[in-house]
Formats: sequence, structure tokens, C-alpha cells
Amino acid sequence: MLAGDEDDGHHHRRLEPSEAPDPATPRVLTIISFLLEKLVARNDQLAIGLTQQLHGLSNGSVRLGKSLNVFHGVRAPSISIPKYLDRIYKYTGCSPSCFVVGYVYIDRLLHKHPDSLVVSLNVHRLLVTSVMVASKVLDDVHYNNAFYARVGGVSNAELNRLELELLFLLDFGVIVRSRVFEIYCQQLEKEMLWNGTGQKIERAMMINTIDDITEISVEDAQSSSPPQIGD
Repeated sequence: MLAGDEDDGHHHRRLEPSEAPDPATPRVLTIISFLLEKLVARNDQLAIGLTQQLHGLSNGSVRLGKSLNVFHGVRAPSISIPKYLDRIYKYTGCSPSCFVVGYVYIDRLLHKHPDSLVVSLNVHRLLVTSVMVASKVLDDVHYNNAFYARVGGVSNAELNRLELELLFLLDFGVIVRSRVFEIYCQQLEKEMLWNGTGQKIERAMMINTIDDITEISVEDAQSSSPPQIGD
């Protein structure tokens, strides 16, 4: 699991006060954000090291996988992972379970393509695509690709392409059985315990009443304008 990949000597850092989540934010978003931030920070450094090795080797014996290249932007978005996940949750109304299943999809990707890395250039696109696909699998009511694209700060055409790419990379394995879902929930709860909280994460499948797209106010530029993700 992604959480297991981040075990560096069993020394787990507690969430700092500055990282305290909004009370309205589901607990699962907080811990997934925390784990992905650690993973991305480590992988960004690893990618730099691998790139330097590639430049120094004539035989090209060091290889960094290209399976996730389609999710790469030219530069990392300025919006943080916690704020990005909170934005997706706030505007799409998808159930908290969608974030757990989206997390499972990313973990499956890394097991199927172990030479690929989740880094700052691709993590946002991976998240919005994974959560969107999870919402289609789990939620009876969900927004379409165009709305998710607006929330995620990408074009509709790009998100359509990313969705297809994700499905093929997963070999269309988007069903997460209840036993597997529970294992991931338990692992996330352990991470919460290690990081200073012992609360359980949200498991219930929620059917949300979703307002019209116009409910996202274009006047509130700070909270409502989709973040610009460089292409």
C-alpha cells in the first residue's frame, strides 16, 4: 500500500497545528493528503536523483517509468494536495468513500507499474481522475466529466483522455470489493493513530443531493476559480 511505502523506520511525524484540517473536511481527506504529500516529497527527490544518474550514464541502465507521463503537467500546480482534495469534495459532493477508492486506484497503478512515480507534476491529475472514476462506481448521483474538469482545473478534453488512460492502466479493474475497502480503511486509521489521532475514517456510502453547477460562485475567485495547471 501507499502507506506502507512511506514507512521510513517506523518514525511517523504528527500532524502539525498548521496542518489542522477544516472541521467540515472528512477525516479521510486529511490522512490521504498527509500520506500523499510525504510520498510526493520523497519521490520528487528520487526523480531528481534518477535523472542525474541517467545523464551520467551512457548505457542508459537507469530507467524511470513512463506509464504516468500522460498525467504530467509542465509545472506543479500551486494549490496544495489538501486544498485540492478539499476543493473536489466541496464542489462535487462525492462521498468520502470515493477518496478511499481513488487512493486504492493509485496504489494499484503503482503495483502494476512499479517503475513509475507519483510526483508533484502528476499527483493532482491522478487525484481528480481517480476520484471522478470512483464516484461513477460508488455514487448513484454524480457530476459529469465537464464539471470535474472545471473543479480540477483541466480541460474537459484532457480529463476525458486521462480517464481513458487510467482505465487502461488499471486494465479496467475499478471494482473494489468490500474486504479490500475495509483493509485500506484500517490502514488509513492506523496512519491517523500514528500521527496523533485515533478517530475512525468515514466508511458510509453517501448519496448526495447535488446543486446545479451555477452554485459555484465565479465571484469568489479565491475559492471557486479552478486552479491553473500548466500544460
